[in-house]
Amino acid sequence: MKKLVLIPALLTASLAFATEYNYEITPQIGYNIAEGNIELDDYGIIGGEFQYNGFDSVIKPEVSILYSKADYSVGSADTSVTRIALNGVYEFDKVGFFTPLAKAGLGYETMGDAYTAQTGNTDSAFLDAGIGAKVPFNDMFALKLEAVYMMKYNDARYDSNLAILAGLTIAFGEKAQKVAPVAAAAAVVVLDGDNDGVVDADDKCPTSAAGANVDTTGCLIVLDGDNDGVADADDKCPTSAKDANVDATGCVIVLDADKDGITDAKDICPNTPLGEAVNSDGCPDKIILKVQFENDSFDVTPASHDMIQKYADFLSANTNYSAKIVGHTDSRGSAAYNQKLSAKRAAAVEAMIIEKGVDAKQLSTSGAGEADPIADNATSEGRAENRRIEAELTRN
Repeated sequence: MKKLVLIPALLTASLAFATEYNYEITPQIGYNIAEGNIELDDYGIIGGEFQYNGFDSVIKPEVSILYSKADYSVGSADTSVTRIALNGVYEFDKVGFFTPLAKAGLGYETMGDAYTAQTGNTDSAFLDAGIGAKVPFNDMFALKLEAVYMMKYNDARYDSNLAILAGLTIAFGEKAQKVAPVAAAAAVVVLDGDNDGVVDADDKCPTSAAGANVDTTGCLIVLDGDNDGVADADDKCPTSAKDANVDATGCVIVLDADKDGITDAKDICPNTPLGEAVNSDGCPDKIILKVQFENDSFDVTPASHDMIQKYADFLSANTNYSAKIVGHTDSRGSAAYNQKLSAKRAAAVEAMIIEKGVDAKQLSTSGAGEADPIADNATSEGRAENRRIEAELTRN
């Protein structure tokens, strides 16, 4: 969609000022409607109000002074009436061309003639409340209209007066000046095709969804709280360790290369044949070492030395294991001869393992002869499998 951005272009040096003032003074005239029981005729009023606008408050303090010359409704006596009051003024938002206001406060009234002692209309405090409005001519002058109700208590009775007032409010004492340049607006068309808040000229991902959470280049911000490379929205394991090896759901991939049920991280025998029973370290109880010997001898062929080295390294690294080296033969020859040959072959392998640094206390040997074949002795292949060394592991 297209958006219009208004760029102010100053066309003139003229300035329009909107100014606020700290002080207001209002000379007033009006008319007082007196309640009958105070025995005064209705009378005219002159006075003034002073309002302070400098406080940072919606209620503005005001001092009001009103003076009247009044006649009593009986006889020919008259009296002066002077009132001074302290009010709080609240001005409402402007309505059309005028600003409504309300006020309330506390004052004191003095009567200036001795006849007041006979009527009971003596000096006393009063409460007042009023409403009104300001009709501005400009920012300094305004017509002010008010109706103020005043109630006092004296001579064991309540007396009230209603004052209708009009005055000219004069504002002075500049408070602040807000300068608004008189300008024309030049419309510049800025394109944001995907409505993501980044203009097309800067948008490197111009097809983001409207309202998407994007960075300053317009590309989607993908949250990944655990830094495992899977966005939080798709992460079923949101507390994975940073840079952990996880799958598409954010969960840690548990590796078990030899599928023996022990994870690679814990498996000290990581190449166990599939299906072989293992302990909690991933090691079987018995390992077949395919050690080759010279014909009718207990001399180990050079081709078997690497296998023996690896087994020795395992025992050196895992001293909590001991091994029983068991020799086996095929069925050719007498059983007694095969028994002795298998024992010698087991002892030869043990000696080689000890030479490679394994503690002799971890090792023992025995010869099984031809008694425990694992293949058919009728074939050359079967006999080759039966000529073997088994290492029985025991975890101490």
